[in-house]
Amino acid sequence: MIVNSSLPFPGGTWTLGDTTVTRFGYGAMQLAGPWVMGPPADPVAARAVLRDVVELGITHIDTSDAYGPRVTNELIRETLHPYPESLFIATKVGATRDAEARSVAPIVCVQNMYNLAHRADDALIDELAADGIAYVPFFPLGGFSPLQSEALSRVAGRLGATPMSVALAWLLQRSPNILLIPGTSSAAHLRENIAGAGLALTADDLAELDTIGR
Repeated sequence: MIVNSSLPFPGGTWTLGDTTVTRFGYGAMQLAGPWVMGPPADPVAARAVLRDVVELGITHIDTSDAYGPRVTNELIRETLHPYPESLFIATKVGATRDAEARSVAPIVCVQNMYNLAHRADDALIDELAADGIAYVPFFPLGGFSPLQSEALSRVAGRLGATPMSVALAWLLQRSPNILLIPGTSSAAHLRENIAGAGLALTADDLAELDTIGR
């Protein structure tokens, strides 16, 4: 597989431990079937998306054994193994393994729900940034209830962009330690997400968007 790691990515990179990854990553949850259960409706398309992820230069994939269950992890292995050296795959472990994990390695990343409308972790994100720890928001676009806001729509209209693109761009500009993992089962949507996240939001845009989650 040819990996084009020279492509510019919105937000640049972040170092997790001793591994540098693109701040714009990919969440694999949507590769499973409806409601994250069972195999994808189109396995060929799912594998094509994964190949595109790597070929476009994304070096951070977020997955979980619970997706399917096991479906997305198996798709990733079948499609991408042997893995490029630059690829960082993050999966999940249960609470029973937390103490064991912390005994052998430092915490370099925290994942929780966070987006324009759900900002309970604002203070935590700032604290983590000060400590050099990454924050990965799941449901960056609202998850099963996509983000909807008049303010978001107004900013998107001024920029000639989609509301979802603005929401991703806002996250990247919110703090340098935020790593994105928007998911999609569409290769076209993947490219739209990458392009949209590169929007440059002005101070006025940010101030208007800041009213959404307050």
